[in-house]
Amino acid sequence: ALVSEVTRRFPPRAVRFYLVAPHYRSAIEFSDTSLSEATAALERIDHFVHRAETVVGADEPTRPVPDDFAAAMNDDLSTPGAMAVLYNAVREGNQALTANDAPVVAERLAEVRAMLGVLGLDPAAPEWSDTAGTGDDLTAVVDALVGAMLEQRQAARQRKDYATSDRIRDQLAELGVQVTDTPNGPEWELRR
Repeated sequence: ALVSEVTRRFPPRAVRFYLVAPHYRSAIEFSDTSLSEATAALERIDHFVHRAETVVGADEPTRPVPDDFAAAMNDDLSTPGAMAVLYNAVREGNQALTANDAPVVAERLAEVRAMLGVLGLDPAAPEWSDTAGTGDDLTAVVDALVGAMLEQRQAARQRKDYATSDRIRDQLAELGVQVTDTPNGPEWELRR
């Protein structure tokens, strides 16, 4: 399959993630299932980053990659070992989010961003800025529309009108918008 065909069906960052994860000396078996799994894994990482940014802010200071990550990369570019460190940082970050431990969330977020940067997977990097095919104007419109629907959903929940609340959540899900209820209110993200 051509790269252009694959990136029409899967997010380009997920394709890169899929190609970076195994050791460069190993054979990579192309399959839709493997690309779907890589897409889901990257979405879990992005979900942590998004949730962490809502807690500690998006402008946290940068920090070097963890020593274990650097050691794995220096060991014949062992990306599987580096990915294990990345997954561990995300897991610890999610645990810190659950425990409302903002300092640990900030540390893990900075580490995850640094590791994504080394792997060429930083979602804020210019090369990924337009992969969804949307411009800033459209992003603002989508934010406003989803925000308005979430306000309607919250109002329905406060009235204990759970049927309406569920219907709004289901409508958003059909559009690819996943809603997560958190102690700080509902959060949403696009899912493919």
